[in-house]
Amino acid sequence: MASSRPIKRNEHIMPLSREHHMGLLFCWKLRQGVKREIAPDRIRKYINYFWDTHLKQHFEEEENILFNQVKHKFCDEAIVQHQQITDMIQRINTAGKEVPGIYTSLAALIDQHIRFEERELFPYLESALSAKSLSNIGIQLKNMHAVTPVDNYQDEFWVKV
Repeated sequence: MASSRPIKRNEHIMPLSREHHMGLLFCWKLRQGVKREIAPDRIRKYINYFWDTHLKQHFEEEENILFNQVKHKFCDEAIVQHQQITDMIQRINTAGKEVPGIYTSLAALIDQHIRFEERELFPYLESALSAKSLSNIGIQLKNMHAVTPVDNYQDEFWVKV
């Protein structure tokens, strides 16, 4: 039986793990929107809000601060996944009409990506990087995350009324 205990994360990369939790909530909200048959345009607007205020910066931080510390297939895979997510969001915005299933596909892709990073990539980096490297990463992330990010999108379509 698999353990349901939370994964213990190195304190220096905790800001990224906290954002992952927020990303999982984002996926849940997308799924709720689809389940409740919310107008696709409302969901798309939320996707763009989340991309612009959270996800894009999160990807840049991971790639520029964390993944460039060591050459490894897990880092390469995470970057490929970032691009797949970015491409799907662009597709959502450039499609002339709604693509069936694309919002649940995006939620599944992001969910899978977060779980890959938390279960495979981050544990690898925690063991591969020196304490000094992790500390330097932590200092950079702390400076960037002086304020805890919040998802304060006004149109809470995922909430039952």
